[in-house]
This record gives sequence, structure tokens and C-alpha cells, in this order.
Amino acid sequence: MLLNKEKIVMKRIIPIFLLIVFTPVLIIKGQEPSIKREITLYNPYKPSLPDVVKKSFLPDMTDTVKVKPDIRYDIKTYPFTPPYAISPLKPATMVPDPLTKLYNSFINFGIGNYLTPLAEISITSLRSKKGTAGLYASHFSTNGKVKLDDDSRVFAGYMDNNISLYGKKFLNESVLKGSVDFKQMTRYAYGYDTDTLRAIYHPSKKDVRLDYFTAGASTGISSMKQDSSELSYDINAGYVFFHSNKNYYQHNLRLNALASKEIKGFYAGSGLEIDYSKPSDTISSSFRLITSLSPFLKKKTSEWDVKIGAKLLFDKFFTEEYSKLHIYPDIRFGFNIIPSYLGFFAELSGKLEKNTPEEVVLRNPYILPDEKFYRIPNTSYPLIVKTGVEGETGIEGRYRLNVSYSFTDENYLLFSGYLLTAGNIAMLSGGNYFIPVYDEAEILNIHGEMTGKINRQFSFYTEADYFKYNLASSQYAWGKPAWQAKFDLKYNLRDKIIAAAGLTALGERKFIETINNILVSPPTFEQIFQRPSVVNLNISAEYRYTKILSFWLKFNNISFSRYYEWAFYPSLRFMCMAGFTYSL
Repeated sequence: MLLNKEKIVMKRIIPIFLLIVFTPVLIIKGQEPSIKREITLYNPYKPSLPDVVKKSFLPDMTDTVKVKPDIRYDIKTYPFTPPYAISPLKPATMVPDPLTKLYNSFINFGIGNYLTPLAEISITSLRSKKGTAGLYASHFSTNGKVKLDDDSRVFAGYMDNNISLYGKKFLNESVLKGSVDFKQMTRYAYGYDTDTLRAIYHPSKKDVRLDYFTAGASTGISSMKQDSSELSYDINAGYVFFHSNKNYYQHNLRLNALASKEIKGFYAGSGLEIDYSKPSDTISSSFRLITSLSPFLKKKTSEWDVKIGAKLLFDKFFTEEYSKLHIYPDIRFGFNIIPSYLGFFAELSGKLEKNTPEEVVLRNPYILPDEKFYRIPNTSYPLIVKTGVEGETGIEGRYRLNVSYSFTDENYLLFSGYLLTAGNIAMLSGGNYFIPVYDEAEILNIHGEMTGKINRQFSFYTEADYFKYNLASSQYAWGKPAWQAKFDLKYNLRDKIIAAAGLTALGERKFIETINNILVSPPTFEQIFQRPSVVNLNISAEYRYTKILSFWLKFNNISFSRYYEWAFYPSLRFMCMAGFTYSL
């Protein structure tokens, strides 16, 4: 039965299958077009997919819903007192700059033409809170010859020796100081009147040698207080012995004191001086005495300053006949026109110029060495009027321009050449010594000076003076120049190379010579002559090899000027010196 049923099913399925298969074929056959196309493929078929850009859409996270909080609060205040504690502030401390290294000895040695040696030595203690002590000694001499007006060559050497032993002791509020000093100055009176004494006066070195010795000691005490409201003082006392030859000498005692203090905004003080001199009996059996008291009161602000004072001085000169009491004003007033840059000042003062032997030989060492040399009276300036301007230059320097007019008494000191002869024989002097001449003078002086820096390496200093003398009896101010000027230029390259150039100029001068011939009548007559203006150029250089060793070179009178120190005294011309310094 089953097989029959399967046969029947197969009979039904086969026709249906054939119908399904052949039906599409007949349909396609019936739709075949009349146009035939041919396609030729040159490359093998390669399937590919085009690039597709994928687009991404992100959701927008912006919240459009706004919430406004409604906050309400109340503030209630209550007083609050915090606890505190007071602690002292520590004082500010200044850190000191590093101290430079000090050397306790210094040597300077040099040599030059005209057989000119130079030697200096200094020995000092190092830094100490207890005190300092030191020794200084120096020697300088020359042994050259110069030509006089008659072309004769004479010895024109000189010598200077100095020795000083000094020290200081630091106390709680003061300084105790003292020193012992010795000086020797040797000169040769080589210049003389060759026109008058030609071929009859030829002195030897020994005959014209002049030796001056000064020895002394001093001590003093001064305060170290910085507060002006405290008493400030400086007291010094000393002894000086001056000697020119075995018969002529002088003892001198000195006392100087100065005390000052601020009182109610003013600075008040006074100075005291006592100067006692006793020459040898061959000069005088009397003595010289100077005593003075100089009180003052001054005040200074940022805009002006004023000083009012006076000096009461008594000068006893051997005899009562020449003893005088002097009262000198000491008044000053100044104010700033342009602060720091332009200030005006005016002064009214006076002074006593001491003509002691040690002071006179510094001005003219060729003075006749007799007893009159020790009996030169002091010169009094009863009134000195000075006014001018001063201030800063703006180039790290200062300037000053002032005019002064001075009045002197009849003891204004000048010098005259002296020639004492007996016919053709020079008895005492061949015109190579000078004698003091006195006169009453009025002196006009115009003075100017300036300092400053051109740049980091160059700095300068310059000054000039103009003088005009009005004398009571003398025709000219003998030996005084009409004008003088000075200019110094310094170069410093990092403290390694230091150089300087100096220019000095001196105006013309008039000299007088007093000739005393005991064999003619009148025995005394005078002659006047003139020395022209002179300009002198000096240069120097120093190379600091190390901090302790340096070498130096100096050239003096490069212009070869025939400069006369005094009437018949031509100076040495071109001089060259070289040396070194060394610190230990």
C-alpha cells in the first residue's frame, strides 16, 4: 500500500517540477530583443567598494533648565577681642664691609739723575681695638750742579731727612696720642750776584752749607663722642727744639685746646693757645709769648649757616715795646642759592702769621743765618674780608671761587738779597743770602679751584690765583708772583696703571738786592731786577704689578725751563727718577 501511495505522489511531483524549470526559459526566449551587443573584457573583473564617510551625531549636553536658588540668611555680630602678647623688636644690624688686608710695613726706593736717591720706610701695627703705633723715616737728596748767569757751574744739592715715632691709645671715650719727631734740612747757598762779584767770589760747599735741625715731642687727648650734645674736646701739648748752628737755637713750648658742645640748637665752643719760645742767650735774654682765646657760636641748617666769634690774642715779642694785644673777628654767613650746586658765603676774620725760625726756613731757606733770623716779628692781619661762591660741579667734584682783601700791619715779611763787601772782597755774603724786609701791605687775592672726574679713568684738579699788592714803602712785593696756576690730570686704569700729568705756571717776580760796601759813600744802595714767567710740566706713572709690589717713574721739568727759585738761584732742570714700592 505504501509503495502505491509513493508512486502516486511521484507521478504528481515530477510534472510540477518540470513545469517550474522550463517555464522561465520559455519566457526569456520569448522576450529576446532583435539588437545584439557584444562586450569585450580586457581586464579581469575586480570587485571594489567606494569609500564612505561615516557621519556621527553626538547628543547636545547643554542643560537649558536654569535653577535659581532662593537663599535667605541673617548676620548677627558679636564683639571679639583676640589675645595678644608684646615682644621686643630686635635692633637692625649693619653688616660691615669686608676689611681690606693691611700690611704693617712699606718701603719706597728710587734713584734719579743728578745722583738723586729717595728712600722711605713705614712700619705700623695692624688693626687693634687697643691702639696703634708706627715709625716713619724718609731721605731725599740731590747732588747736581747748575749754571749761574756767568755760565759757571756750582754745586746745588740739598737734603731732607725725617723720622717720626707715633702712637695712639684708645680709651673708653677718648684717644690718647703722642709722637717723637726729628727733621733735618740741608741747603747750600750756591746762588750769588755774578755781575757784581765776577771772578772774585767762589765759595766752597762747606762755606755755604746751611743746616737746620728740628726735634720735638707732642702728646694729646681727644674725645671720640659722636653726639654733638656731648662735650667734644681736643687738647695737645708739645715741645720743639730748633737749631741752626752751635750758637743759635731756640726752645719752644706749645699748648692748644679746643672744646665745643651743642646748646639749644647752637654749637658753642672756644679755642685756647699758649706758645712760648726762648732763644739762646746769644740771641736774646728775653722770650716770645703768644696767648689767645677764641670763643665762637655757630649754627648750620640745610639752607644756611652762620658763625659768630672772635679771637683775643696777646703777642709778646721779646720786649714790651713790641708787645701787642689783637682782637680778630671770626664771622661767617652762607646760604644755598641752588642746593648742593651753588652756595654763597661771606667771611670777616683776622689772624696772626707766626714768623718762627722753623716756619721762615720753609719759605726761604737762604736767609742770612745770624741772630736777626730768630728775631723776625710776627705779621698781624687785623682784617681779612672774603666772599665767594662754592658748590658741586656735577661731575663728582667741587668748585670754589672767592675774592679776598687783606690788611696787614707794618711787619709784612719780604726778602731782599744782601751783599756785604769791602771794596772787591766779599766779607760776609756774596749776594747769596737774604735779609728780612718789612712793610705794611694791602693784598687783593682772586682765587679759583675745581675738581672733578672726566670719566671712570680720568680725574682733574685745577687752581689759580691772582695777586695785587699795595705797599706803604716798597715799590714791589719782592719775590711775590703776580699770578700762579696749577693743573693736575690723573689716570687710573683699574688700580693697575696710575699716571699723572701736572702743569704749573708762575708769573713774573721782582727782586731787590741790598749792597753794603763799607769803603764807599753812601755805603748802602739797592738794585732791582726781574725774573720772567715760567711754565713747568711734570709727568709720572706707576704700574702695580701686585698688591704689594709696584714700579714708578717720574719726569720733572720736561719743558727744561730755566726756573729761578729766588733771585740768583736757578733750579735743576730736567729730572728723571725711577723706583719701586714694596709692602710687607
